Amino acid sequence: MDENLQKISSFLHEHHVMSLASSSTDELSVCNLFYAYDNEKTSFVVASSEDTGHIKNILKNPKIAGSVVLETKTVGKIQGVQFRGTFSRLQDAAMRNLYFKTFPYALAMSPKLWEIKVSYFKMTDNRLGFGKKILWENS
Repeated sequence: MDENLQKISSFLHEHHVMSLASSSTDELSVCNLFYAYDNEKTSFVVASSEDTGHIKNILKNPKIAGSVVLETKTVGKIQGVQFRGTFSRLQDAAMRNLYFKTFPYALAMSPKLWEIKVSYFKMTDNRLGFGKKILWENS
């Protein structure tokens, strides 16, 4: 695995909530979602209902952006990942199993699961130097 992607993946595995932004022709939406992340597929799996504003947007425009951050007031410890990708209905059984392994209590709710296939990551890691950026893009 690419060294930059490995650093980003390690960070993503330490967290479980993302902020997700979506848009349609005339609407914007942002939400927070629990996620599980798969290194090999460079994809997140999330659960969400079709009656939410962000899913309504996504059904019209599957391109999304999001972030996962470490909340801290210490500038030298700031870390976060921004990403762009495509959002779709989950088809992969292994990804489904990953989500329910990560959040076993969610199985009782029978949620609708979705995949975010990431095309771009930008990680900020101030532990490596102020404003240090780590980039990865799917070629």
